[in-house]
Amino acid sequence: SGTGLVYSEKFTVHQNQWDSSHPECPDRVTSIMAELDRRQLVSRCVQVQPREAAEEELLLVHTSTQMMTQTELQTLSNKYDSVYLHPDSFQVCALAVGSVLQLVDQVLTSELRNGFAVIRPPGHHAQMEEANGFCIFNNVAIAARYAQRKHAVSRVLIVDWDVHHGQGIQYLFQEDPSVLYFSVHRYELGSFWPHLSESDSNFVGSGRAEGRNINVPWNKTEMTDADYIAAFYHVLLPVAYEVTHRTTQYYSVLHSSTQYYTLLHTLLHSATQYTLYTVQTPC
Repeated sequence: SGTGLVYSEKFTVHQNQWDSSHPECPDRVTSIMAELDRRQLVSRCVQVQPREAAEEELLLVHTSTQMMTQTELQTLSNKYDSVYLHPDSFQVCALAVGSVLQLVDQVLTSELRNGFAVIRPPGHHAQMEEANGFCIFNNVAIAARYAQRKHAVSRVLIVDWDVHHGQGIQYLFQEDPSVLYFSVHRYELGSFWPHLSESDSNFVGSGRAEGRNINVPWNKTEMTDADYIAAFYHVLLPVAYEVTHRTTQYYSVLHSSTQYYTLLHTLLHSATQYTLYTVQTPC
């Protein structure tokens, strides 16, 4: 038992070859690992071996995968919103997904108490047929489906407090009552990326899944730790307790060390049985 930690230096290979100043860069994961080392936390975790996801696992939420030449990759990158592709992106992205699935397996078979994945590229903007917002494969969405298919998990709670709304996750599960998606994000009445009306609070899921999509959109900047904590205690937790869940997928971005500790502590204690915590670099 204990907390599993999965990471690979291969996550630094995916980088923008034509724009070295691109914000989605290898430093995002190396800085996290350096801080964990500085705080002597790595040695306290159980090291989990990463693996590449198989194509059938990627296809749990995506419609197709393919490999391309570098020229084809750059041409394709330009067709998407805030996406770049590297010749090794497919392998790195598959490794990111597979690393999360390694934790899912070990947490759900009680080999680990919980898991912590430091991976990139991130995933919550990726849609069924489209890369978007630095994201190529939707790591957390695939993990949720994998937990349901392989481990017979009946309900999943995904908590996303990245600064941007994870519209990819919302689109994938907005008609699925077995997945509750909660996102707190910067919105500013739609003026903040991804500029979608669907990121507002009135989008709550549809059909049998109505009420299973919860957006807390911030319409102003400089929200404090107290604002986030209030959203968790007064919006998220009452719903999470009402919708009993067996496995919990968390997707995060660090705002401050105090907030990070408080929110994670709250989530860990709200999970009824299994917890998988995935730090995918902020989008």
